[in-house]
Amino acid sequence: MLKFIGIFCFFYYGTLAIIGFSARGGYYSSFIDHYLNFIPAFRNSLLSCSEYFLALLGYDSYRANVTQLLMVGGGGVNLVYSCLGYGITSFWLAFVFANAGNWKKKLLWVLGGVAVLYIINAVRISLVALASNKRWTYPLGWDHHTWFNVVAYLVIFGMIYCYDKSFKINSTTK
Repeated sequence: MLKFIGIFCFFYYGTLAIIGFSARGGYYSSFIDHYLNFIPAFRNSLLSCSEYFLALLGYDSYRANVTQLLMVGGGGVNLVYSCLGYGITSFWLAFVFANAGNWKKKLLWVLGGVAVLYIINAVRISLVALASNKRWTYPLGWDHHTWFNVVAYLVIFGMIYCYDKSFKINSTTK
């Protein structure tokens, strides 16, 4: 449990530190901003993927600036830091790294899990933009962050089950 908490804190608070040190003013670090700041590229990729999903559904959208994806005709999404999914990704990374398994197995589970979480987030961003454009309301009065967390953690718990089951399968086949 301590290993999990330590790894989670490393990824979660490390991301927050990069966000803080790469923002101009305050404790700005040009080194961190130029060499460690993965946030703009990650945000860009999420918005591009969401734009692609909307196009697949037959909707036109465009990038208004580095944080906004807008639908033609109105509505859209502003992708702020809290929408990037670094909390759930930190949870998944901490789980895999804190548990048993060789580095190859962990690498496969990390990459697969992060890809699944990325796709879920990109789909969510697409749906938020579409909901904004169509003026849909969210079920149960929950906001999109809450719905995303519920779905993402259900997926994570499913992946945890599969991860643990993969060890039981390997031990019974040996």
